[in-house]
Amino acid sequence: MKITIGSDHGAVQLKEEVKMVLKEYDVEVKDVGTFGTDSVDYPDIAEKVCGDVVSGKADRGIVLCGTGIGISIAANKIKGIRCALCNDVFSAKMSRQHNDANVLAMGGRVLGFGPAGEIVRAFVEGKFEGGRHERRVNKIMALEK
Repeated sequence: MKITIGSDHGAVQLKEEVKMVLKEYDVEVKDVGTFGTDSVDYPDIAEKVCGDVVSGKADRGIVLCGTGIGISIAANKIKGIRCALCNDVFSAKMSRQHNDANVLAMGGRVLGFGPAGEIVRAFVEGKFEGGRHERRVNKIMALEK
């Protein structure tokens, strides 16, 4: 699996912790920045991560900002993206099982490293169940038209 990850300045530390968790898996990780605490605009980061996902360069993406809200909104503006803002493990599991989320969003100023790690594990390990959920995901994607 290939995962592209990116954060704004409000979640650089969380991004580094998430990358450590991803080392537990057979995952190729691409980090598109930012790499310091100088202010950057989260829509630019969302565009880079999600561009990799929609082009097939990455199977999934992880986007991070201070709260996760702004970057998740930006990510969901990109055609083909189903970004789930998750602050708990159950939501992360359901985002994969029921919604086939291809991007995970979290907030660096909202989540501690421990809970964020568990959320990432649920997102990486989660599999889409299909069935009745596939019909709903198709309806979600049809809204882009």
